[in-house]
Amino acid sequence: MKSSVTIEEFLKKQQDCASKAILEGNPKVELFGGLDLTFESPYKTPTRAWACLVVFDGKRVISKTIVEGVVKTPYIPGLLAMRELELMLKAFEKSNIKPDILLIDGHGQAHPRLCGIAMHIGQELDIPSIGVGKKLLVGEFSYPAPRRGAFESIIYKSRVVGYALRTKEGVKPVFVSAGHKVSHAFALELTLSLCKYRIPEPIRLAHLNLKKLR
Repeated sequence: MKSSVTIEEFLKKQQDCASKAILEGNPKVELFGGLDLTFESPYKTPTRAWACLVVFDGKRVISKTIVEGVVKTPYIPGLLAMRELELMLKAFEKSNIKPDILLIDGHGQAHPRLCGIAMHIGQELDIPSIGVGKKLLVGEFSYPAPRRGAFESIIYKSRVVGYALRTKEGVKPVFVSAGHKVSHAFALELTLSLCKYRIPEPIRLAHLNLKKLR
């Protein structure tokens, strides 16, 4: 993706992305990838930023890759991928060990134009992907019961675009949606299986590595 893309070009890219969505699949997964990104000054543009890919086998970290760059695009609601996609892709490309699936701090189909950053990355790399957001971006839902594993559908434009999932008893839900080559049901099940805390381990571990850089 060229770094000088305009907003209009990226909106078209999102429309194309949504039209190509593959929201089915039950892939065999042995290595789980977690992608996250942090900024030196999140409210300034340009700013230095770092992306981290952690590859996790379910018990331990197999590899971690951190890349640094300068982000020149401001945050625009619904256009997170325009700001973060390029650096996240670089982290994946640099990693010597490739995961079987990516879990991304962001959204998949649960997005105003039905193509969040997890769907962008999944399609760009042609790898199964799941978006796990900490805040609802679009749609309506009922809060799930307080027990671990409880979930409720996120409804947007009269369709299910993901789930609000309680990953730990008594904590706020996360918002899970399929990105590429997985179903929403598979995304829900896999995300829960990887959660010791609120956030699935691959993303949490990537976040912890980035936190050391701030």
